[in-house]
Amino acid sequence: MAAVLAAATLLLAGCAQSVDPIERLGKKAAERVRPDAPVTVPGQAYRHWGLTAPLARPPLHPARPLAEFSAAPGTAAGPPVVDRVPTRDKVVFLTYDDGAGQDPRFADMVRELRLPVSMFLTDRVLGPGYGHFARLRSVGAGIQNQTLEHRALTGLPYAGQRAEICGQQDKLRSRFGIRPHLFRPPYGTYDTTTLRAAADCGITAVVLWRATTTPSGLTYRQGEHTLRPGDIIHVRGPALRVRTSRVLRRVEERGLAVGRLEDYL
Repeated sequence: MAAVLAAATLLLAGCAQSVDPIERLGKKAAERVRPDAPVTVPGQAYRHWGLTAPLARPPLHPARPLAEFSAAPGTAAGPPVVDRVPTRDKVVFLTYDDGAGQDPRFADMVRELRLPVSMFLTDRVLGPGYGHFARLRSVGAGIQNQTLEHRALTGLPYAGQRAEICGQQDKLRSRFGIRPHLFRPPYGTYDTTTLRAAADCGITAVVLWRATTTPSGLTYRQGEHTLRPGDIIHVRGPALRVRTSRVLRRVEERGLAVGRLEDYL
């Protein structure tokens, strides 16, 4: 009997040893499916995105309504043109164009960090990519207008500019059930005709930017070369999540938070 028990023990041990490598291989294979899968520990997602602390929360009640903004310089009327928000709140604003559609995991970043972002969309650039932006909208991203064709608007007749802006208003309404109130002119260029057409399409502010991302950090269009409260940042280029993480680290270093642009404009 002792011999039988010993043989059975050896047999079971051998079976266990023959199964373990397969189980280990299966586990490694499962890990390879999503090697960059988000951190799932509650409250720790910021570490996965390269931050050293959770993002500071923006104020609940923005200090300055859109009605207090003046019209664009040199124009008698029309929506204001802004590259920063004059506010005492210690916030900056992250804006993106259609290039965000090239990174399917960007929506994970927005969701896990509860990151308020504004997306300015062009119909021709998006093609079949509207589904990606629907997901971004579902996790809190704002959807705004950047024309149908991404043409430089300066010098175009009123009818052409109106068709570009109003046409994209109609596209976004059909896709998302919304009619945006913010507009970014392609390449950041505009003229008085642009402002008149934008106003006639229901736009209440034309949004440019003071800072934009580069491979090594940020570059500034004007003024002091550092982030200041109210700055609008244009996050663009490849490696979008990496560039966003760099911006967020810079925001943290300056003691700022990321605000929702739509809460201020």
